[in-house]
Amino acid sequence: MSGFPRTGSSNDELFSYLNGRSEEHLLYAILPLCLGTFVLGIDAYIMAGLLPGIGESFGVPTAITGQTVSVFTICYAVSAPIFGALTAGRSVRHVLCTALAIFGLANALSGIADSFSVLLVSRAIAGIGAGLYSPTAFSAAASLVPYRQRGRALGLVVGGLAMGTAVGVPCGLVLAQYLGWRMTLMSITALSVLALVAVALRLPQIFAAVPPSLSQRLSVLADPRVAATIAISFATSVASIGLYTYVAPLLLALTASASVLPHLWAWSLGGLVGIYISGRLVDATGRPEWVMVAVLSIMTVVFIVLNWLLPLAALGLCCFGLWGATAWASQGPQQHRLLSLHPDKGGVVVALQSSAHYSGSAAGAALGGLALVGGVPLAQLPYLAAAVAALASICQLWLAIRSKSSSAAANGEDCPSKAFVAVEGDLS
Repeated sequence: MSGFPRTGSSNDELFSYLNGRSEEHLLYAILPLCLGTFVLGIDAYIMAGLLPGIGESFGVPTAITGQTVSVFTICYAVSAPIFGALTAGRSVRHVLCTALAIFGLANALSGIADSFSVLLVSRAIAGIGAGLYSPTAFSAAASLVPYRQRGRALGLVVGGLAMGTAVGVPCGLVLAQYLGWRMTLMSITALSVLALVAVALRLPQIFAAVPPSLSQRLSVLADPRVAATIAISFATSVASIGLYTYVAPLLLALTASASVLPHLWAWSLGGLVGIYISGRLVDATGRPEWVMVAVLSIMTVVFIVLNWLLPLAALGLCCFGLWGATAWASQGPQQHRLLSLHPDKGGVVVALQSSAHYSGSAAGAALGGLALVGGVPLAQLPYLAAAVAALASICQLWLAIRSKSSSAAANGEDCPSKAFVAVEGDLS
């Protein structure tokens, strides 16, 4: 069985190796990473449905139990860029296994927590584990395939998150109805162990590149192209995931239905379709910035018509499906764009993207809450989200117009990312 070129091999040798493998064979190596993001997707989105049970167990109000979501998101957003830089130069397989071990143990601690303070601490640790895993997984996926397949590879990893939301969250909520929130969190621990084993056994052995210096890291943030891309990602999450926080009361207000499950299914399944289509478009066109323009434009229209279509059952579900498609489709093009701008600092830029997504989600939820406290009617939240998405769309259009194809990307279209250096391992 042929393995990756050893450390010190030339880029030409790695290039020849990757081109010698079939697309299916290379993308198969991404699947262990997808299993990990699948588990993360469940944990990130299921807690909102578990809050009533948690509040009942510890005798605390909903406003307090909601902090379990906030502390996870904040720790994820803060730890992602830190670990994206600190893990450079280390075995990617070991980093991912460590992250999944931390994440799984934190969920186990959450499941047996005997006080609300212990639960908060365990959720914070789970956020740190997720922040360690996610950027490393994205950079690894981009490094395991040639440039022309990067959109599909990133789409698969994001698809793990979407599958966690589409399948894992509804199943977890059903499990919680019968066995309680503690067993639901313990089941996430079991899935974390399964993902850890898959990564340990199936992921090729690759190492991160030499860590960038402090000045190099600052130069990434100083690059206006990176800053603009990160800002647009932040605004996209403020609009989309921020509004998602208030789905249940919004549906109750506009449709008089207390059941959110059909709409969440539509949102999540739409996300799977959006990921697939956006990955294909990025690979086919090589223009992630223009794909993002289309995504944000559709998102803006969806938010504008959301209130009108929600009372109409079928059209309301279609609207939620489009919303989910645009929410999840935004991740792949942005990751692709950042890695194209700084392929030699892949871990840093991918971590910044993850941080922008999760900090934008937290900011969107907080701004929505402040708007409601300030007297804004619940039915007006989609219009506020539309305004943010429209602003992001205009900025993205300006960025796409000003973008110029990099001569390095044009000349090295099939070159793998420099985020990792491949060494001895096997994909078979």
